[in-house]
Amino acid sequence: ALPVISCVVSQWSVWSGCAEPCKTTYRVRRRHVIQEPRNGGEPCPPLEERAGCVEYWSQHGAECKQSLIPALITTGGFGKARKKRAAADGNERAGYCVEFQLVAITQGCLHSHRSYTHWMRYLREGHTVCVECQHPALDSRSLHCYGDGSGSKKNQLLHWQAVGNPQCRGTWKRIRQLDTCSCPSVHSFLFI
Repeated sequence: ALPVISCVVSQWSVWSGCAEPCKTTYRVRRRHVIQEPRNGGEPCPPLEERAGCVEYWSQHGAECKQSLIPALITTGGFGKARKKRAAADGNERAGYCVEFQLVAITQGCLHSHRSYTHWMRYLREGHTVCVECQHPALDSRSLHCYGDGSGSKKNQLLHWQAVGNPQCRGTWKRIRQLDTCSCPSVHSFLFI
């Protein structure tokens, strides 16, 4: 019988930069096939992976217009790993937290079926949520996270968007900025 040879792929490449400046786009990493499968061996896994990202500086080094950019949020659970990494860097600035009141939420948040988007189903209009601004989202030049609503007028509607589900987005009002958050974990998020 012919030998069964499974697919072999390379390591992932480093992540690319964001696809376009001043927009919510994605970064990519790729790997390639070293050995094609033969005779019923394991097929090849995906060769490309994408992750959401925003580039806040144009190619010429100018800051993008902040009002264009919705706050990009992901679940706070993601932050524990981020804090560990940050602590390892040592040169960390302390982040901050912003409380918002959710005003409008699209239907798309309810249809978040992947495990990493389940948190979106807990969002309810009128609820207060906490969003942490931590490294690396904390911009070293402005000392802010984009979309944090600093400089907005009182009761101004600000836009947010969930990472991993472009159909899940909405508006909120900034309540206040704090040093530390005290929201329950289902209502704790991170700026990206």
